[in-house]
Amino acid sequence: MEEITKQCYKAVSELIEVARLNKGSILIVGCSTSEVCGSRIGTNSNEDVAALLYEGISSAAKEKGVYLAVQCCEHLNRAVVVERAAVPYAEYVNVVPQKKAGGSLATKAYHSFSDPVVIETIKADAGIDIGGTLIGMHLKQVAVPVRLSIGKIGQANIICARTRPKFIGGERAVYDKDLL
Repeated sequence: MEEITKQCYKAVSELIEVARLNKGSILIVGCSTSEVCGSRIGTNSNEDVAALLYEGISSAAKEKGVYLAVQCCEHLNRAVVVERAAVPYAEYVNVVPQKKAGGSLATKAYHSFSDPVVIETIKADAGIDIGGTLIGMHLKQVAVPVRLSIGKIGQANIICARTRPKFIGGERAVYDKDLL
């Protein structure tokens, strides 16, 4: 089981590096603990696995000063748990995620963050989808796929993305290569 924590730490550390996230950037995480355990999404939510996942993910994010945002399940309309400091002007919703309404990882995050809030949407700088939870709605435009050295956490496939600013101005524009 501790292998899950190591896999999460490695994946998130690598994503933060590839996406060139800085202190204060936001990383969205969607996760099905059911899929991590080898079950179909939404059928076997597991709080113990969520704790292992959270340990690896949050350790990597904290090392770089990156804010972690955790997507809830569809029962809470994929709302997002995040530290209030990351979104000081956001409009919050009144809900506390639970294992069967929000999901195990969102519940773990809510109870582990120092000042958690839940918001309906966020525009994150990068994201990791563990087990097909569909995080794209919470990424800034334009999302760019990122392949990591590992493709699974536990039994769950992972898909990652970073974002970049939109290109505007047509053929006469000059672009900042550091933002690509």
